[in-house]
Amino acid sequence: MKILAIETSCDETAIALIDATGTILKPKFKILGDALHSQVALHEQYGGVFPMMAKREHQKNIIPLLLHVLKKAKILTKGKYIINKSLLAKIKKILAREPELLVEFEKHLLALAKPNIDAIVVTEGPGLEPTLWVGINFALALGKLWDIPVYGVNHMEGHFLSPLVEGSHITYPALSLLISGGHTELVLSPKPLVYKILGKTRDDAVGEAFDKVARILGLPYPGGPAISRLADQARKELRIKNQELSFTLPRPMLHSKDLDFSFSGLKTAVLYTVQKIENITNENKKSLAKEFEDAVTEVLVYKTAKAIEVHKPKTLILAGGVSANKNIRKEIQKLAKKQKVKLLLPKQKLSTDNALMIGVAGYLNIKSKKAKTPKKANGNLSL
Repeated sequence: MKILAIETSCDETAIALIDATGTILKPKFKILGDALHSQVALHEQYGGVFPMMAKREHQKNIIPLLLHVLKKAKILTKGKYIINKSLLAKIKKILAREPELLVEFEKHLLALAKPNIDAIVVTEGPGLEPTLWVGINFALALGKLWDIPVYGVNHMEGHFLSPLVEGSHITYPALSLLISGGHTELVLSPKPLVYKILGKTRDDAVGEAFDKVARILGLPYPGGPAISRLADQARKELRIKNQELSFTLPRPMLHSKDLDFSFSGLKTAVLYTVQKIENITNENKKSLAKEFEDAVTEVLVYKTAKAIEVHKPKTLILAGGVSANKNIRKEIQKLAKKQKVKLLLPKQKLSTDNALMIGVAGYLNIKSKKAKTPKKANGNLSL
């Protein structure tokens, strides 16, 4: 089954085309084309993502990415595509929210022959609703033009299943620590496509906390990589100088009776610490970055360990944008080895938002007959 996947949940526009075969437990995926455009450089100057700006960028980039993927897959063919007025009117109605996209749609896509694609899948949530709508409406318009079914995909399910892109197989029950800019969740999957959230953040998600602490320390957006760079420098210097850090931060909810998280207080602790320093130096920043990253990592690992002890999963998955953090990855690897549980760690390319994981999740939902046509963008969609 050839599946076109579309992802526009935040500030990455992504398109992928995969050839999917196999069963739900042992699927196989061949990547026919994959393209992604990140808006990080654009939003960096504002210290965060502006939804309406992100929406405009998606509108601008989504068709060039589609054409690139179709060309790479060798199914981009110019043809005498005759579209009747009734069909064109329906497409215009679908893209009424996206006038700039409609102009490019008519200019570039009406002249293409129908490609050999069996289904279109698109992220319907969670995420920023203005950006989600771009992907959904574009997918629905393509589906209408080419007479191809369109199905919605849960973005977090995509992260959960992202290791499958690389040929890994998930042995159930499976536990996933999903950490990103908008989510921090421990999710148990007793069998394919069935999920139970064991614990989640009560306030800031991990990625959000990294961004806010980076801002407090005067570091650039996105905050995660900036903090990690300083933290790594601090660890190297400590090994060389054999000295102790001068800052100690709390480990919020470390010993709570549940598996929930809270990072807002940790962020505030960093703020109060900085306010007490008359002239903060780069050495101070490095020490605070390391202590903050260590605190976050310790809480994530401890809660994950508790979940493993109680629920006895056969597979542990670390996924989401923050899973690219080297320190968190290293400590989760140690935990998996200690607990003797199979660990699946997507490569960095698959940790961030991408269309390949959406294609994988879409295929499994189609295969299990759970897939449905997206009716609206749902910014708060849950697993």
